[in-house]
Amino acid sequence: MGDAAPGRTGAGARRPIKPPRLGPGSVIGIAAPAGPFDPQRLQQGVAVLNALGFEVVVPEGLSAAQGFLAGADAHRAHILNRLFADPGIDAVMCARGGYGSLRILPLLRYALLAAAPKVVIGFSDITALLAAVSRRSRLVVFHGPVVTTLADASQKTVAGMLAAIASDRPLAVRSESAVPLRAGRAAAPVCGGNLTTLCHLVGTPFAPRFRNRIVFLEDCGEAPYRIDRMLVHLRAAGCFEGVKGLVLGSFEACGERAEIQALVADVFKDAPFPILAGVDAGHAEPNLTLPLGVRAVLDAGACRLTFECATSGSNA
Repeated sequence: MGDAAPGRTGAGARRPIKPPRLGPGSVIGIAAPAGPFDPQRLQQGVAVLNALGFEVVVPEGLSAAQGFLAGADAHRAHILNRLFADPGIDAVMCARGGYGSLRILPLLRYALLAAAPKVVIGFSDITALLAAVSRRSRLVVFHGPVVTTLADASQKTVAGMLAAIASDRPLAVRSESAVPLRAGRAAAPVCGGNLTTLCHLVGTPFAPRFRNRIVFLEDCGEAPYRIDRMLVHLRAAGCFEGVKGLVLGSFEACGERAEIQALVADVFKDAPFPILAGVDAGHAEPNLTLPLGVRAVLDAGACRLTFECATSGSNA
């Protein structure tokens, strides 16, 4: 059974833990908490990371596919826990999404990351891992590329990842496709990720708390009526009570963009918070990296989302 972070003590206990930022020579360990991956695309993604100046560790036995999973639950969790515990690993990047992260959440040792923070990055099904790590360890995590998508990622995707995990400056997210669904300004930490995965976390001890947060949502391959159903489900479950703002990323292969934006506007027609749609983050290209758990400022009318620096110090 996984462990929890140390108990809360003192006024500063709720503050997020920022991992050390990466630099040339930082070591990235690869995990596969979800589905099986294409070995060739993994190697191509590793080559991209090497070209950026990072060292990469691919654990022995990482590829142990069992149907729709990248190995048995205990195997996938063991690799993650080893990477969490290894002082020589500066970051954990996931091989791909798919499905399966939810199965191993009870097996992970979250206190290891609270005691020795590392960058943790991924998207899609990896939303489950990001949410659990954020909630259990208070670590700032990163919704961004997985290794196999780096194989053919755009320069904007790669640059966005570096700006989030290897820079000491605030992160400004700008997308030409962004449009305000409701103008307004909000300042709060960001949480969220893949909409389908977030729905599956409702009622579990790993679900992110949306109250007093800017919520980010994206998805892929879901029909508009299913997007509507999931949003209504989250709303009925009380997840959107006290939310400060809503940011929509890409909804790839989910129907026409205008249709998705219209249904979101309808579901939240009585909500008081600002809503920005069309941010370049999620399953489409580019896939900009968004820090989760750190404070951001959303100016929906100006189509701006700006994060404070999400890392501390340096491992370089």
